[in-house]
Amino acid sequence: MQTYLVTGGAGFIGSNFIHYLLTRYHRDIVVVNVDKLTYAGNIHNLDGVKEYGNYVFIQADINDLITLEKVFARYRPDVVVNFAAETHVDRSISSPRIFVETNVLGTQALLDMCLKYPVKKFVQVSTDEVYGSLGKEGVFTEDSPLRPSSPYASSKAAADLILQAYHQTYGLPFNITRCTNNYGPLQMPEKLIPLVISRVLDGMPVPVYGEGTNIREWIFVEDHCRALEEVIHKGVTGEVYNIGSGCEIENLRLVKLVIDMVKELLPAGDRRKNCISHDLIELVADRKGHDFRYAVSSEKIRQATGWQPAVSFEEGIRFTVNWYLTHEEWVKKARQRL
Repeated sequence: MQTYLVTGGAGFIGSNFIHYLLTRYHRDIVVVNVDKLTYAGNIHNLDGVKEYGNYVFIQADINDLITLEKVFARYRPDVVVNFAAETHVDRSISSPRIFVETNVLGTQALLDMCLKYPVKKFVQVSTDEVYGSLGKEGVFTEDSPLRPSSPYASSKAAADLILQAYHQTYGLPFNITRCTNNYGPLQMPEKLIPLVISRVLDGMPVPVYGEGTNIREWIFVEDHCRALEEVIHKGVTGEVYNIGSGCEIENLRLVKLVIDMVKELLPAGDRRKNCISHDLIELVADRKGHDFRYAVSSEKIRQATGWQPAVSFEEGIRFTVNWYLTHEEWVKKARQRL
């Protein structure tokens, strides 16, 4: 029976990954979740997983070396999947230090434990933002240079480089994954798609940076989880894998699509339905260092593992909007944490 140590498992992608693992493998694995439970970590994201009997939650900072060592000594994980990170770009611009502390030093602390208590594989969940900005053409590959624009992206790039150094110096087995923008259930309402949903339901303006022409590639969170599973089992040690869907869309177009979907899916008798329109969109001053476009080639992971995204963008957006409409109490509590 394999033991997975998932750090940051109460966050958006981490909690979806834990649900995915336990649904797929049931009682054939043990999942140990270490999460500090900052504003972005919601323990209620994991309601129901205890029923499997092989899930353990430990509230701890990955920079807490004493607690971290106790976890590694007791559970001896076979695989470590590191989601623990500060991730919001705007917050990194105003408070960069915490991003270095968590994303860089926290990752290094985990790596030291993996050397002391050897693991079969360490998977670093990174981001396509480490590559910087693209123009209107082309895509990033795993060989693209790292040119991060924000403190968030630079902290993730630094962690990636430290991990590669631990592999070269100490032989630590690892993979790095760099995924495009995720969407789906359990995402904090400060992120674009749930932010749009929550604000239009409240009849509030929806802020869009600049002219809304920045382009992002989007992937449904469960497709990302499946990709991570494939990398764990089939990824070549020491390799980096980009994860993308190929679905690119301008921010303004995405916002309009989400607004339309909210209006469509609200029940006919809901009074909010008549107040929802594109008129709620408000163009605001652009963000500092705002990358124009992200897009990655995921050909490498597809060739190496056979993975490919299974959820179309339209299907995923519809599912996501409907989830938020039917979980308004979860959204209310999540907003209180921001």
